[in-house]
Amino acid sequence: MSELLEHVQVDTADDPQVSVIWLHGLGADGNDFVPMVRELDLSGLPGIRFIFPHARTIPVTVNNGYVMRAWYDITGAELVRREDENGLRASQLEVEAFIAREKARGIPASRIVLAGFSQGCAMTIQAGLRHPEPLAGMICLSGYVPLSAKLPAERTDAALATPIFMAHGRHDNVVPFNRATMSRDLLVSMGCRVEWHEYTMAHSVCMEEVQDLSAFFRKVIG
Repeated sequence: MSELLEHVQVDTADDPQVSVIWLHGLGADGNDFVPMVRELDLSGLPGIRFIFPHARTIPVTVNNGYVMRAWYDITGAELVRREDENGLRASQLEVEAFIAREKARGIPASRIVLAGFSQGCAMTIQAGLRHPEPLAGMICLSGYVPLSAKLPAERTDAALATPIFMAHGRHDNVVPFNRATMSRDLLVSMGCRVEWHEYTMAHSVCMEEVQDLSAFFRKVIG
């Protein structure tokens, strides 16, 4: 698509050397995770450009057709029954457009992190594992693998080199914990470099998770 989605940008320094593209969850927008920039311990790391896109607004079936920001439609509570493949693939192109823009600005793929929460996590997996180059990392929070039956054939060999931080709450009542562990096991079975974390929380983010994320950033961009 020719035009980038509307988005929020936060730079931690002049002339950033790293880009993080962070995707929000269903019904939220790019502002949802902007406070995370302050919460992460990024001391000593190179300058980072955080980009928080706003998904387009669409009717969401599971919410009675209410129009909200969403990366793709959710047709039912089971998440993976009758998946919105067209919506997933359209949003994948939107994410790829941000990756391409960062590369055009001088940030190589190896210094780009894809991150996402819930639906944004699903989109991180959807786009990141199909990207033709290894990324610096993927951060997959409280989500799952979409189009899981098609991923083994569509994932790129290069993507298997991308470190993946995958985390989930044991008491998540939106994306069930067992859906997350099934997703983790699928990624591991394909040879992905998964770093798994689980926390005593619901469909949210906790301080222990923020600390673990800070450590992950040090590993992949330090």
